Amino acid sequence: MNNRREFIKKLIAGASAVQIPVIGSAFSALTTDELPPLNISLAQWSMHRAIEKGELKPENFAAIAKNNYGIQAIEYVGSFYQAHATEEKFWLQMKKTANDLGVKNLLIMVDNEGDLGNLNKPERKKAVENHFKWINAAKLLGCHSIRVNAFGDGAKEAVQKAMIESMTILCTYASQENINVIIENHGLYSADGQWVAGIMKAVNQPNCGTLPDFGNWCTNAKWGSTQDNKCTEVYDRYEGVKDFLPFAKGVSAKSYDFNKDGEETIIDFTRMLQLVKAAGFKGHVGIEYEGHRLSEPDGIRATKALLEKTWKKING
Repeated sequence: MNNRREFIKKLIAGASAVQIPVIGSAFSALTTDELPPLNISLAQWSMHRAIEKGELKPENFAAIAKNNYGIQAIEYVGSFYQAHATEEKFWLQMKKTANDLGVKNLLIMVDNEGDLGNLNKPERKKAVENHFKWINAAKLLGCHSIRVNAFGDGAKEAVQKAMIESMTILCTYASQENINVIIENHGLYSADGQWVAGIMKAVNQPNCGTLPDFGNWCTNAKWGSTQDNKCTEVYDRYEGVKDFLPFAKGVSAKSYDFNKDGEETIIDFTRMLQLVKAAGFKGHVGIEYEGHRLSEPDGIRATKALLEKTWKKING
């Protein structure tokens, strides 16, 4: 424990020149005669309303994903487990439960732990430290990543500089646990694909990456939802995903609603999956249904069916 504390102190003090071990990338060369199957995962946010109403227990996520939807890879929402964040026994039991079911734990989505792009240095330091416990939890759970947000108030270049500092510290710490730290487009500056790509290039660590989301490209609203086409300033979603894919450790297939043919009404899944294919991405594509017309179970199933149908079409 003392060694860990000393390591953290050095990181916060600016000792970011630590040699980083290479963490396996989600990318590798595709063979010319065969494409890999589409690996589908389920993001827990797809059932957030049922969890918030007490209809589902977040501890049962692995069983729900496998038994209700036939999905054997999952992405956790950290805010559902805030009370257990530092409980080693809890995470080890969650890992055992998933392992017993044959379900793979992929990542923890971390929110509301402070802005990593805060221009106030003490507040930024606190936000960075708040994320350490989730890196530890992800290690115990057997995940490959934690997902963080790139938020901060201030001029675009200044917030980017603050994010680079925070991500350098976080990724250096996370490398000791073989965990990736990945940024998702979640509105405001983080919905600018080139801005986030600039962070990736500046940090330049193999465990620093992205989680491109098909939907969160609203640049003038926090969280970035483009549901119902109500956002007035939107970064081109296809360019954004393309900007993120060179650094992607996962992909989030956001969906809102579907037409009579089962196609997403706002997002062109064919175009999105063509980008994923062209990038040679071989990780998991996570279902994240966020609509309000269909029930959460129906939305999850509709998204899964669309992903499978589209992947078959573009590889036919």
